[in-house]
Amino acid sequence: MTILNRPQLWSFAGKSAVIGLGVMFLFVVFVSGCATTEAIIDIGVSSGLITESQGESISKSTKAVARSFEDFTPEQEYYVGRSVGAVILNKYKPYNSKKANDYINILGQILSKASDMPETFGGYHFLIQDSDEVNALAAPGGLIFVTRGMLRCCQHEDAVAAVLAHEIGHVQAKHGLQAIKKSRITSALTTIGIEGAKTFGEEELAELTETFESSISDITATLVNNGYSRNFERDADKAAVTILKRVGYDPNGLEDMLKIMSKKLKPGGLDFAKTHPSPASRIADIQKIIGKTTRVIKPKTRQARFIAALGNV
Repeated sequence: MTILNRPQLWSFAGKSAVIGLGVMFLFVVFVSGCATTEAIIDIGVSSGLITESQGESISKSTKAVARSFEDFTPEQEYYVGRSVGAVILNKYKPYNSKKANDYINILGQILSKASDMPETFGGYHFLIQDSDEVNALAAPGGLIFVTRGMLRCCQHEDAVAAVLAHEIGHVQAKHGLQAIKKSRITSALTTIGIEGAKTFGEEELAELTETFESSISDITATLVNNGYSRNFERDADKAAVTILKRVGYDPNGLEDMLKIMSKKLKPGGLDFAKTHPSPASRIADIQKIIGKTTRVIKPKTRQARFIAALGNV
């Protein structure tokens, strides 16, 4: 994948007055609303900076961007998620164990059917990544990634179910799309490009493609490097508790996992320690939901299949 760096991106934006002004106007519309944007367009036209037709194009583009942030279709969410997932897979390679991946996919499919979003456009897919980092991530549309390091924080199936249910919670709440909405400038550039694509030649279209790829890179950076807010994490944990109860798993498994995680996380690391609230704060929030902590009962059959699938992860 070819990625534009920021200087290249802004150089591309500067090649056209329409696109350059469009970025400014799009930024204003998010801050001040459409009425302010229309006023600035009028000033641009009257001052000769842009033509009347260019002003109409920019106005149309800003409205299209505003709509796109609110009206992602399931199909659009799926393709955005696939693009984000491809970048994530470039960072963390898949773990080559059919038995382990089949196990978390069967478990994940069962849990997803008990969620408030049992179906997505492309369906839910679960994959173990070959990394010692403690991490898990849900891309838009239902692509869920869990590292080997994360699974080592799980001592029983209820804990694994809790990890997957938490990520399903992010999907059903569309937290990934809300993170995407923060990448306003690159998304705006892409949409403006799409608006004008009918009149662009091969070179311009190639540049637009690179701009879209850069947008996906920015989106992935938001998810991987910055993480979700504590409110989002609390919402995902709350959803996980509901899903686990619906299926018959003990939500205390989530607390068990977090306690082990707190011992494994390294300060300043690039994993959950950087992108998530502390395990202690999450445990405190979870206890408010499920009440007093109780020991998770581990049926022999359930524990045996857990060990058979993930014992060597």
